[in-house]
Amino acid sequence: MTAAQPTSGLILAGGAGQRMGGADKGWIHHQGRPLVELVFERVAPQVDQMLISANRNLARYAAFGVPVLEDSDADFCGPLAGIEAGLHNAAAGWLLCVPCDSPALPRDLAQRLHAGVAGGKAAVVTLAGRWQPVFCLLHTSLADSLSAYLARGDRKVANWLASVDARTVDFSDQATAFANLNSPEMLSP
Repeated sequence: MTAAQPTSGLILAGGAGQRMGGADKGWIHHQGRPLVELVFERVAPQVDQMLISANRNLARYAAFGVPVLEDSDADFCGPLAGIEAGLHNAAAGWLLCVPCDSPALPRDLAQRLHAGVAGGKAAVVTLAGRWQPVFCLLHTSLADSLSAYLARGDRKVANWLASVDARTVDFSDQATAFANLNSPEMLSP
């Protein structure tokens, strides 16, 4: 079931994979399947369009049949660079952003973030009061704001979200759904 408002989904898979020994995290296997595939299956039913932010293995990501967006800066500037590309390329008015290393995302993530945005232009997941900034819903009208923020050399996702008055949406009832698989020890075969 897609969100009530036109929404694109963006999987952030453009990182350098430093905690995974430099591996492209999206293609690391968990429970016998690539992480990006597991995340894609969770997000796609919730949105009208899928996008993938990646800086390596572009043809492999393109096999999903969706646009693959590279960062405009090749220096792995962090998730905001991928989010910027997503905001500029989303077909819908809203962009749901998620990382490629959280395969158990809630199946109602988009719906609850839309409900929580409450007239604003951004909503961010919180767990027990702590922001989870790469899990967010953004209106595409924020693209220029983010481009200006990055042009100043800023890189912190939470600081930018605060600057655009992001609403918080508590997901403490599903806290384990947001676990990031950041190290080889966290993966299961």
